[in-house]
Amino acid sequence: MALTTSLAGRVRNTTLPKTHALLPLFEAVVNGIQSIDSRHAQELGRGRLTVRIHREQQVAFNLETSTPGRAPLEPITGFSIQDNGVGFTPQNMVSFETLDSDYKAGIGCRGVGRLLWLKAFDRIEVQSAYYDDANVLQGRQFKFSVAREVEQDGAPGGFSDSGSTVILDGFKKAFQQSAPKMVEAIAREMFEHCIWYFLRPGGAPDVYVTDGDVSVLLQGYLRELEHSETTSSIVVDGHRFNMLNLRLKTSVRNATPRLYWCAANRVVKDENISGKVPGLYGRLTDGDADEFTYVCYLTSDFLDEHVRSDRTDFDLPERIPGENLVGEPSLDDIRRRVFQEVARVLVKPLSAAQQAGKERVHQFVTTKAPKYRPLIKYIESSGMTVDPGIKDQDLELELHRHVQKIEAAVLAEGQAVFAQSCGDKPEGYDERLAKYLETVTEFNQSDLANYVSRRRTTLHILEKLIQSDAEGKYAREESIHELLFPMRKDSNEVGADASNLWILDERLVFHDYLASDKTFKSIVITEDDSMNRPDVLVTRVIGPDAPVLAAEGKKMPLQSIVIVELKRPMRNDAAEGKNPIEQCLDYVARVRAGTAKTATGRPIPSTDDPPAFCYIIADLTPTMVNRCKLSGLTMTHDGMGYFGFIEPYKAYIEVLSFDRLVNAATERNRAFFDKLGLSSS
Repeated sequence: MALTTSLAGRVRNTTLPKTHALLPLFEAVVNGIQSIDSRHAQELGRGRLTVRIHREQQVAFNLETSTPGRAPLEPITGFSIQDNGVGFTPQNMVSFETLDSDYKAGIGCRGVGRLLWLKAFDRIEVQSAYYDDANVLQGRQFKFSVAREVEQDGAPGGFSDSGSTVILDGFKKAFQQSAPKMVEAIAREMFEHCIWYFLRPGGAPDVYVTDGDVSVLLQGYLRELEHSETTSSIVVDGHRFNMLNLRLKTSVRNATPRLYWCAANRVVKDENISGKVPGLYGRLTDGDADEFTYVCYLTSDFLDEHVRSDRTDFDLPERIPGENLVGEPSLDDIRRRVFQEVARVLVKPLSAAQQAGKERVHQFVTTKAPKYRPLIKYIESSGMTVDPGIKDQDLELELHRHVQKIEAAVLAEGQAVFAQSCGDKPEGYDERLAKYLETVTEFNQSDLANYVSRRRTTLHILEKLIQSDAEGKYAREESIHELLFPMRKDSNEVGADASNLWILDERLVFHDYLASDKTFKSIVITEDDSMNRPDVLVTRVIGPDAPVLAAEGKKMPLQSIVIVELKRPMRNDAAEGKNPIEQCLDYVARVRAGTAKTATGRPIPSTDDPPAFCYIIADLTPTMVNRCKLSGLTMTHDGMGYFGFIEPYKAYIEVLSFDRLVNAATERNRAFFDKLGLSSS
């Protein structure tokens, strides 16, 4: 009993990802090239194939709504592919009418290309001429669709030579929207898909892609490559794979090394292999030669046998866990062997790239990330290689990832070492322990270097914030405030690492309670219903057992209040009612007047005048200088601030310009910066 096949069912069961929307077109182009090969095998230069793009008819041009520049492209409705090959001979026609035909299996064809046509297009029309056995030119014409299958349409006229025209019409919207729109993009994708035909001995026939008055010759892309090539082969589990190794002149378009997996003389899939081989990145150089980008085209009978019918991937597992019992390699097995061969083929340029990458890491660590200096030998021994042209932020992330892996290994080693510390110690234990402790010490040095480096970065950010932009405007007060301490938070909500009050005074790091831009009503240590918001309020409590200050043999419980007030850089409105000095003194009085408590809710011993320190960070504009003088403050020796003691409030006042703030913090940390090789300016 003969089996029948449903064309509609076969099309429905055929997969075509929208990311491969032009694959049916490329299949038609490959068919045309193969037809030309059959006729002009010895003279491919006589072959010619033209792809024409069909678009919707342009609507009437509306002058009122037109805009300058290139007119929008009309949607693509289909394509026509014309070649001067052997045409639809009787054998070719029988093959076309036989689903899953193996007529051209010898050159990798699966007999499913026309199913892809119907997946993306509503209907197909074919006009063709061929020479029969008597060398007489014959013609045929037919239509092809899911609903009516193959419909013969008589013999066409007008042919003077053999060849075919295939019209793919009714581009389905889902695929149309996913496909490139411009002729240049379509031509380049076509070239990359069919590149094997252009690189093979003898090359390919002339292939044109036209869109109205614009015509693109695909051979132009080949000349654009300016490549050199070598071939090599590898064997994986008894299967031979051939590698075409290309060195392409580096351009923006081909800036990354790639591996192209090919089957049946077509590119099936490609992948970015940047960094997969140590030193293999975008640009390589071999001695004094120009820079190049490496790409590899991988072919094999094994890949031909395992390509999926839709030619979008291979019927091979990505990897086979455990021991390989099936006798066939996985994609990962093949890939691993390819990378070994790439390392051999490019040994000299890869070695140069690895050395350049190593120098890039050392330069970055020395000048910008000294926190990694104690760990550099561990990072290098881990096998880390980087692109010599890597950006600073990307290199920072890469170093951080490697350090995390090393730190995890150190933790595991520590657990193993201490597990052996009980009972009889194994041979070599002392050396292993000493090595572990040495590594821990270097990690501690890295942590310290990281802390100092973070301080330098913070000061650098502050320097940028206090400078005017291109329009002469300065950063808002909130930006600087957030850098010093998060706004509308207190020390019960924010960890110590979130505060940068060390910029102002190192002692502010050690406080009992700190409130940042919170109302007195919401500050937990006071009983004041005022909605006023001190920029920063700090209390320090010294317990009765702390030997800080002694008088007449008695230890005294002391408390202090610190108020920090910030003003926008170059703000010149310190007038009556907006005087930051008066604001600070008012805040001090409110804290003293209330029933103050510690951060844990314990009462603070009452005193009449707990010490108060008020810091006002503001540029010395004319109004600010005037307020300082009216308060009886004294100018600092560098002229960048004022200071003094306000007797009625028992409060020390210090007004610092932003420049003085940055300079003072830098001077206090200069020794640490210099030790790490960080610029202080």
